Amino acid sequence: MIEFGTMYKQRDIIIIPIPFSDLKSTKKRPVVIVSNDIYNKKTEDIIVVAMTSNIEGKKDYSLLISNDDLEVGELKHKSMVRIDKIYTLNKSIVIKKFGTLKREVFCQIEKILQQLFTQ
Repeated sequence: MIEFGTMYKQRDIIIIPIPFSDLKSTKKRPVVIVSNDIYNKKTEDIIVVAMTSNIEGKKDYSLLISNDDLEVGELKHKSMVRIDKIYTLNKSIVIKKFGTLKREVFCQIEKILQQLFTQ
């Protein structure tokens, strides 16, 4: 089996660059890795869901998280995990890892993902 670069793991919260609409500059945004560790180890890619500090109003397929929900790391603000915003990214664009969700919190994300695809 070929292994690719730094090993990011399911439940990790990482920072990635997101381009502005003019594609000339980027902003740094957090995402949660949802792909399993076997996939993450075998490929150059990771599958992630978006996070936002905009927590106004409950959105479908979202989960509110705070520092209490982290096994490792610290959030600057309470955040909303947007489970309906799914991206496949090359690991080479990751800026840094800054946290890991608790397993029981990630289980809630898995349940919401399942609802997204089965209902």
